[in-house]
Amino acid sequence: MELEQVNTRGLVLLGCGRMGSALLAGWLDRGLAPGSVWVIEPQPSDWLAALAAQGLHLNAPLPAAPAVMLVAVKPQMMSAALPALAALGGGGTLLISIAAGTTIAAFEAAFGAATPVVRAMPNTPAAVGRGITALVGNARATADHLALAETLLSAVGQVVRLPGEDLMDAVTAVSGSGPAYVFHLIEALAAAGTAQGLPPDLAMQLARATIIGAGELAHRSPDSAERLRINVTSPGGTTAAALAVLMDPDTGLPPLMRRAVQAAADRGRELGK
Repeated sequence: MELEQVNTRGLVLLGCGRMGSALLAGWLDRGLAPGSVWVIEPQPSDWLAALAAQGLHLNAPLPAAPAVMLVAVKPQMMSAALPALAALGGGGTLLISIAAGTTIAAFEAAFGAATPVVRAMPNTPAAVGRGITALVGNARATADHLALAETLLSAVGQVVRLPGEDLMDAVTAVSGSGPAYVFHLIEALAAAGTAQGLPPDLAMQLARATIIGAGELAHRSPDSAERLRINVTSPGGTTAAALAVLMDPDTGLPPLMRRAVQAAADRGRELGK
């Protein structure tokens, strides 16, 4: 139902890099017509140009009152990019932002307090349909607005709603930046394997497959992460020896991860000022 109004009134996508492209692909797969989409992107990909040949409006004049304008540019590009959408403020169009660190108040200042705004934070597994997005709306965002935002963002994975915008920096630090932590874990695990004598290519293959497999098991299993860890750990065995290092309360992974997430959340708060 929500996509019907988008097909009728149109959707404007400001920025079509990796995340914007993932979202657009998800919408098209779910039945959004290319002719219902207006994309503003100064460096369009070949894929985007091909969609323009199918009716998508690429860097073309915008409709007067689209159902949605979705902002998918980097925060540092925001001030230069937003003026192109200024005429869409005022209440008739839902604004959805997936830009880290840009607050709802900043969009209300740019588009007017009457504009319904949904701030969202997806993550890069959206590129393979396995992302998770947290969202929160302003006072002007109705239940229908939130449902529409959830429909659009669920095209690339799970969606959760936050009780308040004050949690967005923590979300950014955990799930928004989190994929990079996992990729670095792959790097570190492979490097540790190489230090034990494995050829680098083999160590990387083992590390990648292990993280991917463990993630898929965590996804499919009804068990908690704690229970899955315990299931792998034989008392007095090799895994227990490794976990004694990783779970050390002073020098292990828990305090390190707390510091990492704190640093990311603090940076998010700085970007929002």
